[in-house]
Amino acid sequence: MGAHCCNHDNGPAQNDGRYRRILWIALLVNLAMFAVEIGAGLKAGSVSLLADSLDFLGDSANYAISLWVLGMSLALRARAAQFKAASMLLFGLGVLGAALWHWWQGEVPSAPTMGVVGTLALLANLGVAVLLYAYREGDSNMRSVWLCTRNDALGNLAVLAAALGVFGTGSAWPDLIVAGIMAALAISSAVQVLRHADGELKSEHGHAH
Repeated sequence: MGAHCCNHDNGPAQNDGRYRRILWIALLVNLAMFAVEIGAGLKAGSVSLLADSLDFLGDSANYAISLWVLGMSLALRARAAQFKAASMLLFGLGVLGAALWHWWQGEVPSAPTMGVVGTLALLANLGVAVLLYAYREGDSNMRSVWLCTRNDALGNLAVLAAALGVFGTGSAWPDLIVAGIMAALAISSAVQVLRHADGELKSEHGHAH
C-alpha cells in the first residue's frame, strides 16, 4: 500500500533532474487523486474508496518527504518519517472506524461511483508507473518507488472488485472487507515505520555520544 511502501532515503537518484521532475508530477497526481477519492468516498458511502485515498495520501507524503529532506541529517529524515507514519496510523484507524459505522448503519455504497473513481485512480497510478518505468532497474530508491506504484495499482483493482461485489450482491460487505484489509495493512506498516524511525534516532543519538 502507498501508505508505507515508498520510503525514500537521500541518495544519488535524487540528483537526476528528470527523476526529480517525475517525483513532482507523481506528488501532484497523488494529491489530486487523494482529494477526488476522499470526496467521492464520503459522497458514495464507500469505505474502500476512503481506504484507497489513504494510499494516495501516503504516497504524497512520501514523495514530498523525499524531495524535502534531501541533504538533511538521518535524524531529521527519521523525524519526518515519524510524522508521516503517525498521520497514516490515525487515518487508518479512522477508516476502520468508518467501516464499523457503515456496517452499523447498514448503508450500501454507490457501486457506479466506486467503479468510475476506482478506474480513474487506476489510470492515475498507471500513468505514474509509465513515467517511472525507465527507472525500475535503478538504485534501491528508484526501485522502491516503481514497486510502490505497481502495488498501488493492485489496490485500485481491489476497489474495482469491491464495486463489482457491491453491484452484484446489493450488499456493503465487499466494500467493508476490502476497506478493512487495506486499513489494517496501513496501520501495521505505520507501526513498523515508527519502530524503524525510532531505531534510527536511537542509533543517531548513540553516535552523538
